[in-house]
Amino acid sequence: MPLALLTDLYELNMAAAYLRQGMTGVATFSLFVRELPASRGFLVAAGLEDALSYLERLAFEDGDLEYLAGIGFSEESLDAFAKLRFEGEVWAVPEGTVVLAGEPLLEVSAPLPVAQLVETYLLNTFTIQTALATKAARCRLAAGERISLVDFSLRRTQGMDAGLAVARLSAMCGFVGTSNVEAARRFGLTPSGTMAHSYVVAFEDELEAFVSFGRSHPGRVTFLVDTYDPKSGIDHAIEAIRRLGLERRAGVRIDSGDLGALAREARRRLDEAGLPLVQIFVSGGLDERDLRRFVEEGAPIDAAGVGTKLGVVADAPYLDTVYKLVEYAGRPVAKLSEGKETLPGSKQVFRAAGLLDVIGCRDEVAAPGQVALLEPVMREGRRTRPGDDLGALRERVEAGLASLPEGVRDLDRPVAVVPGTSERLRRLTREVWDAART
Repeated sequence: MPLALLTDLYELNMAAAYLRQGMTGVATFSLFVRELPASRGFLVAAGLEDALSYLERLAFEDGDLEYLAGIGFSEESLDAFAKLRFEGEVWAVPEGTVVLAGEPLLEVSAPLPVAQLVETYLLNTFTIQTALATKAARCRLAAGERISLVDFSLRRTQGMDAGLAVARLSAMCGFVGTSNVEAARRFGLTPSGTMAHSYVVAFEDELEAFVSFGRSHPGRVTFLVDTYDPKSGIDHAIEAIRRLGLERRAGVRIDSGDLGALAREARRRLDEAGLPLVQIFVSGGLDERDLRRFVEEGAPIDAAGVGTKLGVVADAPYLDTVYKLVEYAGRPVAKLSEGKETLPGSKQVFRAAGLLDVIGCRDEVAAPGQVALLEPVMREGRRTRPGDDLGALRERVEAGLASLPEGVRDLDRPVAVVPGTSERLRRLTREVWDAART
């Protein structure tokens, strides 16, 4: 599906005007996050895979052109749109890279009408996916090695596409499974699920419900124990586990109440019953702060389902992403609006240990101890290499999180590190800004 009309009207208006005026020189646009949300000290870049797939497929179908004719676009514009394809170049930070405000997540270079037209899709994709990946990474940091995490978000995400994205990105950030069966199939993830309270109340007796469910799923089963009284529910789960011989293949799930206290009570009863291998799973409106509390309190929780607050990024549901023209036809350009000034020219980000980042010009060379973050991922409209698999993405996220300074990873009052700029980029910026003011 080419998706050419999945854009804002003003992108089409500008593209048509550029084409009419013959302004088809190569333009470079830079996509970055202007400022971090107050609760964020870092971001995890995400969305590149979908962005590249979109650029490869970009084209106007006959039905698209018919619709545009009906809303007033000229025959001249429609003929130009029919020939339009993305045949440009993209530089980007690899997906899963930790990034800071002001640093390009990607830069697009293509004929001006095309580079302009793709703005909306790229902003949408990088905004939601970077926000989601960052939230998942924060959950992973909070849970540490103590608690395994499962994506439970599908029923609350703002659309099914977002649900698929959460499942993939949470796996990239170290979650061990997802409740989303289609996402598990599509991305090779581990499907994970327990039971609902409706199953329990459909039976006259809680123990009968557990035994029935266990017989239907003898390989691995988790009993939801808080439909009525959690303590009696734990006892009924113990009885069902013994009857069915599930001592090594069972768990209990707690979805309400004081989860830490109930987990301790469940662990005590399970251990006294000789069931030390039965795991304890918790869920119910959790986020990274709940996970941190469980770890700090030493709650005997083996795994947690994280749903709504992950799926909608409840505490920071948007990012201040922008897509700005930085060069046209070989001429560096910049925006000078107060508080929204931009840096001209195509760029590179150079990183040293400790998240000491410097934004420089694209053709600058990394100094000793620095690595360049942006890589050429597309040339002449085609990818330069296949996308990374989830294993490689997980390793990249883990390495990035492990390298974060303590203040940056703080969940409540993070230190927002500001990247520096190279002397050459500062000099270019002064020249372009001065010229624009005259």
